[in-house]
Amino acid sequence: VDGVTGKENLDMFTCFASWPVGYNHPMMQEEAFSKKLLVAAENNPANSDLYTGMMAEFVEAFASKVTPDGYDHHFWVAGGALAVENAMKAAFDWKARKLGLSVGGEEPDLVVLHFKDAFHGRSGYTMTVTNTDPNKVALFPKFCWPRVSNPYCEFDLDGNISNDVAAAEAATMAEIDLAFEQFENRIACILIEPMQGEGGDRHFRPEFLKELRRVADEREALLIFDEVQTGFFGSGKAWLWEHKGVAPDIVSFSKKSQVGGLYANSRIDEVEDNVFAKSSRINSTWGGNLVDMVRCHRFIDIIEEESLADNIHARGEQLLQGLRSIAKETGAFHDVRGIGSLIAFTMETGELRDKAVAAFQERGVLALTSGENSVRFRMPLVITAEEVDGALERINDALPIVAGA
Repeated sequence: VDGVTGKENLDMFTCFASWPVGYNHPMMQEEAFSKKLLVAAENNPANSDLYTGMMAEFVEAFASKVTPDGYDHHFWVAGGALAVENAMKAAFDWKARKLGLSVGGEEPDLVVLHFKDAFHGRSGYTMTVTNTDPNKVALFPKFCWPRVSNPYCEFDLDGNISNDVAAAEAATMAEIDLAFEQFENRIACILIEPMQGEGGDRHFRPEFLKELRRVADEREALLIFDEVQTGFFGSGKAWLWEHKGVAPDIVSFSKKSQVGGLYANSRIDEVEDNVFAKSSRINSTWGGNLVDMVRCHRFIDIIEEESLADNIHARGEQLLQGLRSIAKETGAFHDVRGIGSLIAFTMETGELRDKAVAAFQERGVLALTSGENSVRFRMPLVITAEEVDGALERINDALPIVAGA
């Protein structure tokens, strides 16, 4: 509800995909939870060194109910950019030690292979791999790291891939092979969002991710998936990569989980003194935030108790089919795509897209821009079938205004 006008809005952006259970959820209002949250807020312990009972409960819940099997290493930090940055640092350390280097010796000139239209954050390392809106990284010094094309899928209004994505994938793999030749044994990791969010809600085929897995194994690099926007049940599973059937070595996360961080598999243990074995090799003063941990633990309880992963998978399919029907009837947009809470479509121009987002907001539907000319929706996991129907009705009602503007 707008505090100035009193107007009610249907939240289809959820604070940039960071708020999973809607506002005023009953389980968030329970007295026992409120007291626990207050206790956590009264102090700000250095979680990296002082392991409170509340932190231990959170770690146990996350590791057993959110993290997939086979990923025994975790690291907690505040924010998505630092989650990605520390994933890169873990890879740099791993690769340097693979090359026989050690702390205090020769400094390695290692690099990250990354993709066009990627958004990974705005911190030191992440600015080099972020390349969406130039305003977010321009004029800040960056590294010369290999960037390759992003062979994303386009979809017709029946949900079939409509572009020659196999040819695009082949071209990208040629670029990747060339990068490994040019940078020799200096590529520490391949970093990719399994679905690019800010870059245009761009999806990749499992076949392409499998090729990245193969190259990472053959070339002795780590495969890192950035799930800051897509992770923590946004796709209908805990992680989008679980739909793809391709397992990475490291996953970074934040947003809906409240706590930023990463988890890693046993490949990191191929070097003895890796960042999880060496105390304070990667670290921060607070190691995340205890209040966020307590809140995330409550989210996990809500998601499990109310089967919200199943709900958002169904609601995503409902929105997807509804938008495709509108697109067939009106021709107002195309390339309707997505899964779970992560739904988008494309319009002919960026100007039309901007008018559409404004028109939707005028009718009480909050949405986001994506890429050059796409609209993206980031639904809360608790959204109902009736609310999705209401959003579709409002979107459809706004389109004549967009076309005539």
